[in-house]
Order: sequence, then structure tokens, then C-alpha cells
Amino acid sequence: MKRTDWFRLILLSLLWGGSFLFYSVLATELPPFTTVLSRVTIGSLAIVVFLRAQGIRLHVPPSQWRRIVVLSILNNVIPFTLIAWAETRISGGTASILNALTPMFVVLVTGLILRTEALTKNKIAGVACGIAGVLVLVGPDALIGADLIGQAASLLAALTYGFALPFGRRIKGVAPSVLAACQLGMSALIVLPLALVIDQPWALASPSHAGWMSLIGLGLLSTGLAYMLFFGLLASAGPTNLSLVTLLVPVSALLLGWGVMGEHVTSRALGGMVLIAMGLAAIDGRVLRRRGSVPPSPAPQGS
Repeated sequence: MKRTDWFRLILLSLLWGGSFLFYSVLATELPPFTTVLSRVTIGSLAIVVFLRAQGIRLHVPPSQWRRIVVLSILNNVIPFTLIAWAETRISGGTASILNALTPMFVVLVTGLILRTEALTKNKIAGVACGIAGVLVLVGPDALIGADLIGQAASLLAALTYGFALPFGRRIKGVAPSVLAACQLGMSALIVLPLALVIDQPWALASPSHAGWMSLIGLGLLSTGLAYMLFFGLLASAGPTNLSLVTLLVPVSALLLGWGVMGEHVTSRALGGMVLIAMGLAAIDGRVLRRRGSVPPSPAPQGS
């Protein structure tokens, strides 16, 4: 990759890692559906403004709208809500490490359920390392209680991303940046009635200054800007190089949580992250590429 690609890759990891920090701040101020509604609305508006400024038309073939609805649910509504809810119970660093299992779930979904890709030895070894990393991260003292519930919600979010990526490949004839804007806008329409009925946002106390800044950061930076960086990198660096961001996001989230929120980084968290990183490296195959042909891992969908 070029130096500019590396810079954008690191910036993207900070933006996505920052989403876990923003969720940590908002966990005590807003309920999950209201947080997610704000995120997807701000993000979609930011991308639409950018596309209009570039003279790009939001063209979607009518036959693809049903698939965009499904992708919006799998790629935004469910995982965003689960992560927002999980961070009322666990730290942003822990949530980000569990979210790094997304490529491993993609391997299991495409290999065992959809049967669209073969389960190679490297992929199986990578999934095994990922599972070991989760066991180390959870630890024997988290068999009951809020921590386990929050961790399970984060794992379920990663599993949902695992279904979203292969399904997203079915959408044809839509430019990636247009698809990002449309799926975020559709997500806002889906979450809106849930937020109105369940959260009743008009009855909520106004967020603090930090809460408002976190909402704006989550929508503009971790969603709008991040998606534009994502698709720009996809075009210039390719999906294999882009998949490296999955290794960087937990590091960014842990460092931001430690530096800004004062979250304690435990040795167990570091051990779990190392094992998950080893699993991702095995699935990606670069380190083992000389041993034979190893297919590149899919690019992540987002955090």
C-alpha cells in the first residue's frame, strides 16, 4: 500500500475504534435505539451531502431495494443496537475485541451455512484461535452476571455482521458510496418507530455536552467519514489490505478507552486480543502465503 493508504487505514481504525468510546459515553445518557437512530441519521445525511457535492446521483435499481432493507437490518440496525446495549454492561475495549471476531463468523457462515466458500485448514485454525481468544477474554469469573450478557450481545453483533457481508455481495448495480448512504437512510427509517415507541425520546433528559459531542462524533466521524474512507480504501488498496483494519480497531479502542475514559486494560484483555489477532492473521493468510495459495479474507463491514 502507498503511504497515503496506510495513513487512511490507521485513521479508519481510529474512527471505528472511537465508536466504542462514543458508545461508552452515551451508555449512561441515552437508550440504545435513540443512540442508533441518531448515528445512522447523521451518518446518512453526511454521506448524501458529500455525494451531492460531488455530483453523484443516488441511483438504485428498483429490484435492489428489498435487499437493501435486509442489509440495513443485518449490517446496521441489529449490530449497532446490540453494541450500544452491550456497552451499558461491558467496556468499549472488551466490546471492540469481541467485534474483531467478525471475519471469523464470516468464515463460519460462508463455509458451514451458505457453503459458498471452502473451509481451509488456515481458516479452521484461525477460527480456533478466535474462540480461544474469547475464552481468555471472558475468563472463568464471568460465567454469570452482566458481563456475560454484555459479551454475548457483542458476540451476537459480530455474528450478525458475519451474515451481512455475504448478503451484501448479492446487491448489484449500486455504487458502494451510494449503497452506504441508502442502507444508513433505510436503517434510520427502520429504527425510527422503535425509538419512538420504546425509548420515547421526547421524555428523555437532554444529553450532556459530552453526550452531544459523542452523538455527533458517532454519526459524522465513526459512520459518515468512516464509510467514505472505507470505500475509498477499498478502491485504492483492495479488500485484502483493507481487512488489516480489523486488527487495528481493538488496539485503537483500547488505547482511546484507556486515555480518554480511564478504562483499565487487563492482561486478560490483551491476551484475548493477541489470540484473536493470530486467528485473523491465519484467516488472512499473508504470513502463511508462502506455504500455498490462501484466499484473502473478506473486508469488514464496519463497527
